[in-house]
Amino acid sequence: MKHLARREFLKKIANYTALGTAAPLALSLSSMAQASSFTATDYKALVCIYFYGGNDYANTVVPYDTNSYNLYKSLRPTIALDRTTLANTVLTPSQPLGNGLQFALEPNLLPLMSLFNNNQMSVLLNIGTLIQPTTKAQYMANSVPLPPRLFSHIDQQKFSQSLTNLEVDGWGGQMESLLMSANSNSLFSSISAAGQTLFLTGNSVTQYQVSSSGATAINALSGSPFGSSSVATALRSIISTPLNQPMSDQVTTTVNRAISAQSSLSTAIGSTTPFGALFPSGNSLASQLQIVARIIKANQAIGAKRQVFFVSLGGFDTHQHIATVHPQLMSQVGDAISAFQSSLINMNLLQNVFSFTASDFGRTLTSNGDGTDHGWGSHHFTFGGPTTTSKFIGTAPTLANNGVDDVGQGRLIPTTGMDQLAMAMGTWLGVSSTDMATVLPNSKNFHAIKL
Repeated sequence: MKHLARREFLKKIANYTALGTAAPLALSLSSMAQASSFTATDYKALVCIYFYGGNDYANTVVPYDTNSYNLYKSLRPTIALDRTTLANTVLTPSQPLGNGLQFALEPNLLPLMSLFNNNQMSVLLNIGTLIQPTTKAQYMANSVPLPPRLFSHIDQQKFSQSLTNLEVDGWGGQMESLLMSANSNSLFSSISAAGQTLFLTGNSVTQYQVSSSGATAINALSGSPFGSSSVATALRSIISTPLNQPMSDQVTTTVNRAISAQSSLSTAIGSTTPFGALFPSGNSLASQLQIVARIIKANQAIGAKRQVFFVSLGGFDTHQHIATVHPQLMSQVGDAISAFQSSLINMNLLQNVFSFTASDFGRTLTSNGDGTDHGWGSHHFTFGGPTTTSKFIGTAPTLANNGVDDVGQGRLIPTTGMDQLAMAMGTWLGVSSTDMATVLPNSKNFHAIKL
């Protein structure tokens, strides 16, 4: 019987593969835990904007005051940005940093300046993965636990998205597992516009995947494959009929959910007015954020009160050609996020949607000649949500090679942990302090931060 169940399961999977089926619902064959009881009368959403490859922090949030800029320039003479190009992106926070420190955004992030100047954006200084607050002396003595396999892309991507050593569930998905009972349709609780991601994986939430054009359909069930509508009917029967085999029937249940969800979401977002030319074309990040905006706009139609989204942009592993590659990436980021925030303003939902950027890690402050290498701490951004003042969050690092804040080559030891950001965001969403300890087991090691 076990062999038969496995055979039927593999046949079912083969059927989907033959149909060229995309996976709008990440396949979950494990039993789903009961979601916690949570109610909400308002709407809130969290949006993770992930930069795959490890974003270069020093050419994103650039030291600008004379002393800091000169140090920055001396440590990366071949790839430092020209100070004269930064005049239009100098950040003036509501509470200036001490010691005359100033920062400017990479020039292509100019579209974000209006967000900062209008108290809709904050800058996270030197944030990264930690198990507990860590000093350089502790790091050198190996006297405190550290994130697994530092400076490794895949390992730090997994850890930054899960914030646990188990790396099985993501902190976004785990939070939504606690909150999704507020949604009348739980399938639209956790949504990725960038394929399957660990960040949205939770013990009772199933992440739903969309393309930039909308809900993902099973192509062979649409229209008249092979010129016959009866073929689509027959295929629907094959893949949606239970076979009384546990593994196969779990797949059938997942596929039926996907078919139903595709129809519901397509109807919901189809009834909303488009954003016109607000989002730029030819920008993959903007395309992802546009479909997120359309889904957010349809929150009432799909019965959503709490949602978590994931979008991403790759290409940040700039070991070389950083002077040409990184500005192009920053241009996409600036245009995409600016358009997204404008769409939220148009929907009067700016304070209901909290977005943040994240990455594998930062990069070295020193140059390898044509680029930078893998680092640790980095600078990032938050947008909307509870943000009411333009400010820097965290501690500005000392600019040095093997200085007090880095472990060599300007690889920053984070002074703000990702757990602290996640704690603040979870509290804003409505996660209780008791549940926070489960979602973020290392949070007990950190103090809360105000966003």
